[in-house]
Amino acid sequence: MKADLHCHTTISDGSLGTSDIIKQADRDDVRYLAITDHDSLASLSRSAVLGKRYNVTVIPAAEFSAFDSARGRKVHILCYMPEKPDRLEGLCLRTSEGRMKLGKSIAMRVLEKYPITLESILRYSAGSKAIYKCHIMHALMDYGYTTNLYGDVYDEIFDAKDGLCASQVRQEADFYPDVRFVTTLIKASGGISVMAHPKVYDSMDLLEELAAEGAIDGAEVWHSSADETFRNQVTELAEQYGLITTGGSDFHGFYNHYAIQIGSNPTPEGELEKILNHKIKAL
Repeated sequence: MKADLHCHTTISDGSLGTSDIIKQADRDDVRYLAITDHDSLASLSRSAVLGKRYNVTVIPAAEFSAFDSARGRKVHILCYMPEKPDRLEGLCLRTSEGRMKLGKSIAMRVLEKYPITLESILRYSAGSKAIYKCHIMHALMDYGYTTNLYGDVYDEIFDAKDGLCASQVRQEADFYPDVRFVTTLIKASGGISVMAHPKVYDSMDLLEELAAEGAIDGAEVWHSSADETFRNQVTELAEQYGLITTGGSDFHGFYNHYAIQIGSNPTPEGELEKILNHKIKAL
Protein backbone atom coordinates (compact mmCIF):
# COMPACT_ATOMS: atom_id res chain seq x y z
CA MET A 1 0.00 0.00 0.00
CA LYS A 2 2.29 2.73 -1.31
CA ALA A 3 1.70 6.29 -0.07
CA ASP A 4 3.28 9.43 -1.56
CA LEU A 5 2.44 12.38 0.67
CA HIS A 6 4.27 15.17 -1.18
CA CYS A 7 3.79 16.17 -4.82
CA HIS A 8 2.97 19.27 -6.89
CA THR A 9 0.84 20.07 -9.92
CA THR A 10 0.47 22.98 -12.33
CA ILE A 11 -1.58 24.74 -9.64
CA SER A 12 1.78 25.71 -8.14
CA ASP A 13 5.19 24.80 -9.59
CA GLY A 14 4.67 21.35 -11.06
CA SER A 15 4.60 20.54 -14.76
CA LEU A 16 1.73 18.02 -14.73
CA GLY A 17 -1.93 18.71 -14.06
CA THR A 18 -4.00 17.08 -11.33
CA SER A 19 -5.45 14.46 -13.67
CA ASP A 20 -2.04 13.41 -15.00
CA ILE A 21 -0.60 13.18 -11.48
CA ILE A 22 -3.38 10.88 -10.30
CA LYS A 23 -3.23 8.71 -13.42
CA GLN A 24 0.53 8.32 -12.95
CA ALA A 25 0.04 7.46 -9.29
CA ASP A 26 -2.32 4.68 -10.39
CA ARG A 27 0.22 3.37 -12.91
CA ASP A 28 2.93 3.41 -10.20
CA ASP A 29 0.58 1.59 -7.81
CA VAL A 30 0.48 4.53 -5.40
CA ARG A 31 -2.82 4.03 -3.57
CA TYR A 32 -2.56 7.03 -1.23
CA LEU A 33 -1.56 10.41 -2.61
CA ALA A 34 -1.34 13.90 -1.12
CA ILE A 35 -1.24 16.76 -3.62
CA THR A 36 0.65 19.42 -1.68
CA ASP A 37 0.63 22.46 -3.93
CA HIS A 38 2.30 25.54 -2.49
CA ASP A 39 -0.10 27.74 -0.55
CA SER A 40 -3.13 26.38 -2.38
CA LEU A 41 -6.06 24.07 -1.69
CA ALA A 42 -7.49 24.54 -5.18
CA SER A 43 -7.19 20.88 -6.19
CA LEU A 44 -9.16 19.39 -3.27
CA SER A 45 -12.56 18.80 -4.85
CA ARG A 46 -11.40 17.72 -8.31
CA SER A 47 -8.59 15.49 -7.02
CA ALA A 48 -11.00 13.64 -4.70
CA VAL A 49 -13.31 12.84 -7.64
CA LEU A 50 -10.45 11.78 -9.92
CA GLY A 51 -8.90 9.70 -7.16
CA LYS A 52 -12.05 7.60 -6.85
CA ARG A 53 -12.05 7.06 -10.61
CA TYR A 54 -8.49 5.67 -10.57
CA ASN A 55 -8.61 3.89 -7.20
CA VAL A 56 -6.23 6.38 -5.58
CA THR A 57 -7.18 7.79 -2.18
CA VAL A 58 -6.33 11.48 -2.33
CA ILE A 59 -5.51 12.96 1.08
CA PRO A 60 -6.46 16.65 1.38
CA ALA A 61 -3.20 18.59 1.73
CA ALA A 62 -1.13 21.69 0.97
CA GLU A 63 2.43 22.92 1.54
CA PHE A 64 2.62 26.30 3.26
CA SER A 65 5.51 28.72 2.92
CA ALA A 66 6.57 30.19 6.27
CA PHE A 67 9.40 32.06 7.93
CA ASP A 68 11.51 31.30 10.99
CA SER A 69 12.00 34.86 12.25
CA ALA A 70 14.48 33.92 14.97
CA ARG A 71 16.95 32.47 12.46
CA GLY A 72 16.01 34.38 9.33
CA ARG A 73 15.23 31.22 7.36
CA LYS A 74 12.44 29.96 5.19
CA VAL A 75 10.59 26.81 6.24
CA HIS A 76 7.84 24.78 4.61
CA ILE A 77 4.96 23.24 6.55
CA LEU A 78 2.84 20.47 5.10
CA CYS A 79 -0.81 20.37 6.13
CA TYR A 80 -2.86 17.16 5.95
CA MET A 81 -6.54 16.42 6.51
CA PRO A 82 -7.87 19.87 7.47
CA GLU A 83 -11.40 19.43 8.78
CA LYS A 84 -12.27 23.02 7.85
CA PRO A 85 -10.03 23.95 4.90
CA ASP A 86 -11.87 27.25 4.42
CA ARG A 87 -10.01 28.53 7.50
CA LEU A 88 -6.78 28.29 5.50
CA GLU A 89 -8.00 30.17 2.42
CA GLY A 90 -6.97 33.60 3.71
CA LEU A 91 -3.44 32.35 4.32
CA CYS A 92 -3.32 30.86 0.82
CA LEU A 93 -4.59 34.08 -0.74
CA ARG A 94 -2.14 36.41 1.02
CA THR A 95 0.92 34.33 0.18
CA SER A 96 -0.16 33.68 -3.41
CA GLU A 97 -0.81 37.38 -4.00
CA GLY A 98 2.62 38.27 -2.65
CA ARG A 99 4.26 35.60 -4.78
CA MET A 100 2.40 36.72 -7.93
CA LYS A 101 3.43 40.34 -7.42
CA LEU A 102 7.06 39.33 -6.90
CA GLY A 103 6.94 36.92 -9.84
CA LYS A 104 5.75 39.64 -12.18
CA SER A 105 8.52 41.94 -10.95
CA ILE A 106 11.13 39.24 -11.62
CA ALA A 107 9.65 38.48 -15.03
CA MET A 108 9.78 42.14 -16.09
CA ARG A 109 13.42 42.37 -15.00
CA VAL A 110 14.25 39.25 -17.04
CA LEU A 111 12.50 40.72 -20.09
CA GLU A 112 14.83 43.72 -19.91
CA LYS A 113 17.76 41.43 -20.72
CA TYR A 114 16.11 38.66 -22.73
CA PRO A 115 13.82 39.79 -25.60
CA ILE A 116 11.00 37.32 -25.01
CA THR A 117 7.36 38.14 -24.27
CA LEU A 118 5.52 38.12 -20.98
CA GLU A 119 2.93 35.93 -22.68
CA SER A 120 5.55 33.24 -23.24
CA ILE A 121 6.02 33.04 -19.46
CA LEU A 122 2.31 33.26 -18.65
CA ARG A 123 1.73 30.30 -20.97
CA TYR A 124 3.40 28.11 -18.34
CA SER A 125 2.02 29.85 -15.26
CA ALA A 126 -1.56 29.93 -16.57
CA GLY A 127 -2.86 27.22 -14.24
CA SER A 128 -0.84 28.41 -11.28
CA LYS A 129 -1.56 30.90 -8.52
CA ALA A 130 1.76 32.66 -9.23
CA ILE A 131 4.70 33.04 -11.59
CA TYR A 132 7.49 30.73 -10.44
CA LYS A 133 11.13 30.67 -11.48
CA CYS A 134 10.54 27.44 -13.41
CA HIS A 135 7.95 29.16 -15.61
CA ILE A 136 10.43 31.88 -16.55
CA MET A 137 13.16 29.33 -17.26
CA HIS A 138 10.83 27.21 -19.39
CA ALA A 139 10.07 30.24 -21.57
CA LEU A 140 13.80 31.00 -21.92
CA MET A 141 14.35 27.41 -23.03
CA ASP A 142 11.65 27.79 -25.68
CA TYR A 143 13.52 30.73 -27.18
CA GLY A 144 16.92 29.06 -27.15
CA TYR A 145 18.64 31.00 -24.36
CA THR A 146 19.43 27.81 -22.50
CA THR A 147 18.96 24.07 -22.85
CA ASN A 148 18.87 23.49 -19.10
CA LEU A 149 16.21 24.45 -16.61
CA TYR A 150 18.83 24.70 -13.87
CA GLY A 151 22.36 25.75 -14.76
CA ASP A 152 24.37 28.82 -15.68
CA VAL A 153 21.45 30.93 -16.92
CA TYR A 154 19.36 30.06 -13.87
CA ASP A 155 22.21 31.07 -11.57
CA GLU A 156 22.87 34.22 -13.58
CA ILE A 157 19.27 35.32 -13.02
CA PHE A 158 18.32 33.95 -9.62
CA ASP A 159 21.50 33.81 -7.53
CA ALA A 160 20.54 35.63 -4.32
CA LYS A 161 23.92 37.33 -4.07
CA ASP A 162 24.95 38.29 -7.60
CA GLY A 163 22.02 37.36 -9.86
CA LEU A 164 20.15 39.64 -12.23
CA CYS A 165 17.14 39.45 -9.90
CA ALA A 166 19.08 39.19 -6.63
CA SER A 167 17.19 41.99 -4.90
CA GLN A 168 13.81 40.46 -5.77
CA VAL A 169 14.93 36.94 -4.79
CA ARG A 170 15.97 38.24 -1.38
CA GLN A 171 12.45 39.63 -0.94
CA GLU A 172 10.87 36.21 -1.44
CA ALA A 173 10.24 35.54 2.25
CA ASP A 174 9.05 39.09 3.03
CA PHE A 175 5.41 38.09 2.61
CA TYR A 176 5.75 34.66 4.28
CA PRO A 177 3.87 34.34 7.57
CA ASP A 178 5.60 33.34 10.80
CA VAL A 179 5.90 29.57 11.14
CA ARG A 180 4.03 29.49 14.46
CA PHE A 181 1.16 31.42 12.92
CA VAL A 182 0.97 28.78 10.19
CA THR A 183 1.03 25.79 12.56
CA THR A 184 -1.57 27.46 14.80
CA LEU A 185 -3.86 28.09 11.83
CA ILE A 186 -3.48 24.50 10.65
CA LYS A 187 -4.47 23.30 14.11
CA ALA A 188 -7.46 25.65 14.09
CA SER A 189 -8.55 24.09 10.78
CA GLY A 190 -8.39 20.61 12.32
CA GLY A 191 -5.41 19.67 10.17
CA ILE A 192 -2.08 17.97 10.85
CA SER A 193 1.09 20.06 10.56
CA VAL A 194 4.29 18.39 9.35
CA MET A 195 7.61 20.10 8.69
CA ALA A 196 8.63 19.45 5.09
CA HIS A 197 12.21 18.43 4.21
CA PRO A 198 13.97 19.89 7.31
CA LYS A 199 17.33 19.30 5.61
CA VAL A 200 16.58 21.80 2.81
CA TYR A 201 16.35 24.85 5.07
CA ASP A 202 18.55 23.57 7.92
CA SER A 203 15.54 23.41 10.22
CA MET A 204 16.40 20.75 12.81
CA ASP A 205 16.78 23.27 15.63
CA LEU A 206 13.44 24.85 14.74
CA LEU A 207 11.82 21.41 14.49
CA GLU A 208 12.94 20.52 18.01
CA GLU A 209 11.67 23.86 19.34
CA LEU A 210 8.24 23.39 17.76
CA ALA A 211 8.06 19.78 18.91
CA ALA A 212 8.94 20.73 22.50
CA GLU A 213 6.21 23.41 22.41
CA GLY A 214 3.66 20.96 21.03
CA ALA A 215 3.32 23.30 18.05
CA ILE A 216 3.85 20.71 15.30
CA ASP A 217 2.53 17.21 14.68
CA GLY A 218 5.16 15.62 12.48
CA ALA A 219 8.27 15.76 10.31
CA GLU A 220 9.04 14.60 6.79
CA VAL A 221 11.78 11.98 7.15
CA TRP A 222 11.83 10.29 3.74
CA HIS A 223 12.81 12.95 1.21
CA SER A 224 15.51 13.02 -1.45
CA SER A 225 17.37 15.86 0.29
CA ALA A 226 18.09 13.71 3.35
CA ASP A 227 20.75 11.01 3.57
CA GLU A 228 20.44 8.03 5.91
CA THR A 229 22.24 9.76 8.77
CA PHE A 230 19.94 12.78 8.64
CA ARG A 231 16.85 10.58 8.36
CA ASN A 232 17.92 8.75 11.50
CA GLN A 233 18.35 12.08 13.33
CA VAL A 234 14.83 13.20 12.40
CA THR A 235 13.40 9.79 13.31
CA GLU A 236 15.05 9.91 16.75
CA LEU A 237 13.69 13.39 17.40
CA ALA A 238 10.23 12.28 16.25
CA GLU A 239 10.32 9.32 18.62
CA GLN A 240 11.39 11.58 21.49
CA TYR A 241 8.45 13.95 20.99
CA GLY A 242 5.86 11.55 19.59
CA LEU A 243 5.75 13.08 16.11
CA ILE A 244 4.29 11.50 12.99
CA THR A 245 6.94 10.74 10.35
CA THR A 246 6.11 11.05 6.65
CA GLY A 247 7.72 10.69 3.25
CA GLY A 248 7.09 11.68 -0.32
CA SER A 249 8.60 12.23 -3.73
CA ASP A 250 8.24 16.04 -3.77
CA PHE A 251 7.43 15.45 -7.42
CA HIS A 252 7.39 18.51 -9.71
CA GLY A 253 7.68 16.61 -13.00
CA PHE A 254 9.85 18.45 -15.56
CA TYR A 255 10.56 21.14 -12.97
CA ASN A 256 12.37 18.93 -10.47
CA HIS A 257 16.07 19.62 -9.93
CA TYR A 258 16.67 15.87 -10.28
CA ALA A 259 14.93 12.88 -11.82
CA ILE A 260 12.33 11.42 -9.47
CA GLN A 261 9.09 9.51 -9.86
CA ILE A 262 5.77 9.62 -8.05
CA GLY A 263 5.87 7.08 -5.25
CA SER A 264 9.52 7.64 -4.36
CA ASN A 265 10.31 7.94 -0.63
CA PRO A 266 6.93 6.55 0.46
CA THR A 267 5.37 7.00 3.88
CA PRO A 268 5.36 3.78 5.95
CA GLU A 269 1.96 2.19 6.41
CA GLY A 270 1.91 2.67 10.19
CA GLU A 271 2.57 6.42 9.85
CA LEU A 272 -0.04 6.71 7.11
CA GLU A 273 -2.61 5.18 9.45
CA LYS A 274 -1.88 7.88 12.04
CA ILE A 275 -2.77 10.54 9.47
CA LEU A 276 -5.86 8.78 8.18
CA ASN A 277 -7.15 8.24 11.72
CA HIS A 278 -6.28 11.63 13.17
CA LYS A 279 -8.69 13.08 15.70
CA ILE A 280 -7.78 16.77 15.71
CA LYS A 281 -10.91 18.90 15.91
CA ALA A 282 -11.11 22.33 14.34
CA LEU A 283 -11.05 25.10 16.94
